[in-house]
Amino acid sequence: ISSPSEANVHPILAALLLALGLFFGMLLLLAVGRRIGARRLAREGEGSKAGTGPVEGAVFALLGLLIAFTFSNAASKFDERRDLIVTEANAIGTAYLRLDLVAEAHRRVLRESFRRYVDARLATYRLATQDLESYRGTLAGVNALQLEIWNQALSATQENSAASGAPMLLLPALNDMIDITTTRTLATEMHPPVAIFGMLVFLALASALLAGYGMSGSRSTSWLHVTGFAAVMALTVYIIVDLEYPRLGMIRVDAFDQALVEVRKSME
Repeated sequence: ISSPSEANVHPILAALLLALGLFFGMLLLLAVGRRIGARRLAREGEGSKAGTGPVEGAVFALLGLLIAFTFSNAASKFDERRDLIVTEANAIGTAYLRLDLVAEAHRRVLRESFRRYVDARLATYRLATQDLESYRGTLAGVNALQLEIWNQALSATQENSAASGAPMLLLPALNDMIDITTTRTLATEMHPPVAIFGMLVFLALASALLAGYGMSGSRSTSWLHVTGFAAVMALTVYIIVDLEYPRLGMIRVDAFDQALVEVRKSME
């Protein structure tokens, strides 16, 4: 699973393929493990499983620890991304209100620039749900608007008609508004190393092999347990990846963009 800037395949499609591959791979290894265990049981009797319990326990414990780590990390970043949307909305709203510190002529120009800026920000995140390449392309337009607003604000605060505290109040607010866009962009592209997901898949497959070996003593296969185990593991991996890309899958942060929409409405 690569970052949006590096992915050639849609991340959620890759996650779905990974989950399906893991599901069928675990079913296969459960059957292989059961067959290996049955052959050894027939050859060596009940003593064939002596001492295997600690090994199985260690593998399952490591698998559980890795799942807990990756899920907790993905969930915390999901919450952080939601918080950043509200933070950006507040930063834009604060900077917009402080435009009252400059002269009316500059205020009208800056307010129009702010409207175009918020529209561009909303368009950027709508594109993130459709086309990752276009999403990154719109960031260049957002950066240009930031520079335009900054230069307009510098000019406005240097006028004699501006309030005495305008530079100290307006420019830091604009700086916060600009900085949060970088924070949000980096938060969007920060994901665990591919090796973490590789290790998770490897441990899931290894646990399936060991679980199949442990079930070799039974006369018939419990398909409820076999398919349930594989399905739960595959679904867990999919949900973890889905949380990592909260604008592309089932679990989304789009609803929180309403905070930016409300800010835009307040500018009318």
